[in-house]
Amino acid sequence: MSLTLFAAPMSSATPVVHALAELGLDTRPDTDIVMLDLQAGEQKSADYLALNPHGVVPTLLVDGTPLYETLAIMQWLGDRHGVERGLWPAADTPERLVALSWTTWVYVSYGMLINVAKFTQSPDVDPALHHAPLAADAMQRMDAALGRLDAHLADRPWLLGADYSLADTIVACVVTYSTYCGVPVDGHHNVQRWLQAFQSRPAYRKTWEGAGAEA
Repeated sequence: MSLTLFAAPMSSATPVVHALAELGLDTRPDTDIVMLDLQAGEQKSADYLALNPHGVVPTLLVDGTPLYETLAIMQWLGDRHGVERGLWPAADTPERLVALSWTTWVYVSYGMLINVAKFTQSPDVDPALHHAPLAADAMQRMDAALGRLDAHLADRPWLLGADYSLADTIVACVVTYSTYCGVPVDGHHNVQRWLQAFQSRPAYRKTWEGAGAEA
């Protein structure tokens, strides 16, 4: 099975590059990582739009068939390549349901709050779109969400229990990105401990250090 990932530094593709490293797929001869120049608009070329009509990264070609959206790619990688490596729970196990719940939550519910906070206060956004009360509300909701994650991690080192999995990769990548957007994890000691363990992994250092972060 051949895999070609279209990515870019400091982009939403970074978590997928990280997942490929965790799975040991990034060094296989049948895996290719193509870095696009987003500033030059390579993601808007006719050839790329034929693969991903949204004109964004990441896109993963699986034997020539495109799969896009970061969460979909990472859940597919877990299902197809992670189970055999002990990095993703098998189908029809309780742990699979936990993995799907938390990974979808972080991209849909928590991710939505990151976007609200970012677009209502970021200096990179048109000031006409800023809205201080809405930004404050999003920050408060994210703090409460991190509190729920903290409670889940209170009696386990990783999301699914004793062992690290790609569920940790998916959730921790988004939480890490939110800290770069100004969301504090102070007071959520289990989240802090979990993030420190995540960020000490070789695949994290290989992928994220010096690459920026845009989940």
